[in-house]
Amino acid sequence: MKPYKILIVDDELSVRTSLNEWFLEDGFKVETAESAEDALYKMHRGPFDLILLDIKMPGMDGITLQKKIKEIDADVVIIIMTAYASVETAVEALKLGAFDYVTKPFDPDDLSRLVRNALKQKELADENIQLKEKITELAGVSNMVGESEGMKRVLEMVDTVAETDSTVLIRGESGTGKELIARAIHTRSKRRYFPIVAVNCGAIPETLLESELFGHEKGAFTGAQYRRKGKIELANGGTLFLDEIGDISSQMQVDLLRVIESKRFTRVGGGDEIQVDFRLICATNKNLEKLVEEEIFREDLYYRINVFTIFIPPLRERRSDILLLTEFFIQKYSRTMGKPVKKISAAAQEILLSHPWPGNVRELENAIERAMVVGKHSEIMSEDLPLHINEQEKKKDNFIKLDDLEKQHIEKIIAEANGNITRAASLLGIDRVTLYNKIKKYGIKR
Repeated sequence: MKPYKILIVDDELSVRTSLNEWFLEDGFKVETAESAEDALYKMHRGPFDLILLDIKMPGMDGITLQKKIKEIDADVVIIIMTAYASVETAVEALKLGAFDYVTKPFDPDDLSRLVRNALKQKELADENIQLKEKITELAGVSNMVGESEGMKRVLEMVDTVAETDSTVLIRGESGTGKELIARAIHTRSKRRYFPIVAVNCGAIPETLLESELFGHEKGAFTGAQYRRKGKIELANGGTLFLDEIGDISSQMQVDLLRVIESKRFTRVGGGDEIQVDFRLICATNKNLEKLVEEEIFREDLYYRINVFTIFIPPLRERRSDILLLTEFFIQKYSRTMGKPVKKISAAAQEILLSHPWPGNVRELENAIERAMVVGKHSEIMSEDLPLHINEQEKKKDNFIKLDDLEKQHIEKIIAEANGNITRAASLLGIDRVTLYNKIKKYGIKR
């Protein structure tokens, strides 16, 4: 335990002295005060973690002093010291926020144990406050990188829907960052202090998905040796994120629809209904409308999950974000790999900007991670990029634009005509004026 600071407030010198010696031996920093006025003076000089406060003192009594102390520091822990005849007053102090009370004379071990328990609870409470502050801080900072108009619209929609409890359907191609958007919504919501539980419905076999979502009781099926909570139950109070919702079976659609409507479910092999409270976010890269028309996806479930829709544009439609994302991933992997790479060469930038990115942001991240692994320089070079991206750039370079081809042909004919424009125009089958215009257009030197 860290060296906590304790203030002992008692008008009896013998009590102050003995308590001071006990807690110094226990490793605490200790100060003493013989009156309420002395205690308040020391409170203003510096904070204390815990105060041992006697109720019966000349002048200002302990109850009045407790109220003033709480006005100065509402988080300080107060333990009341009292004689047997003052227990009722001690109870009043508890109602005003004291942690506990002890009666005189003290047992050193009991008092030490009480103080440590009080400080341990304070430590946990402080950690909880810090965690909530950190979560709130993270929720206020966008974890999505992008300045394109498409991403600005997405982030605006995230902010709009986050504070509600509405079901959200996130749509977009694979690799566009649908789960990242789901987490952004969760961290900005009132449920951010509870978990977000993600389930990739397309990656779990149908036979296991039911148990994964609803959990099971011991003995529900072969291999079920113990009770297991499902993802729905684990998401209680928070957010349930169902990725690839379009891949679930017809029976699972029926079961899921019931949970969404009633917020009740039964574990596999169980009989008791369990009530849950969660916010639902779904994602898909499929055309759900078409699946509804083909009667593959239930229409009633479609309308249940399609309350508020966010469409994430593919990376090829927001090319202005490519270099921003690249910089973000370089910083990320430079930190985790301990490599001094801070930028990307101009040639490599051109390759990234011209690539179609069928795998979207996920493909870009993988490319940068790979380049960081194999790279030998202080910046990412074009040869560090994955082979398929480089090869595509080389193939692209093999195609010559029509203008370039025409320029090369005119230059060749003029050379064969020894710079004679009239003869060159005749060989090209055009008049001299047209040839002069093309020479000017292409900046051909004669």
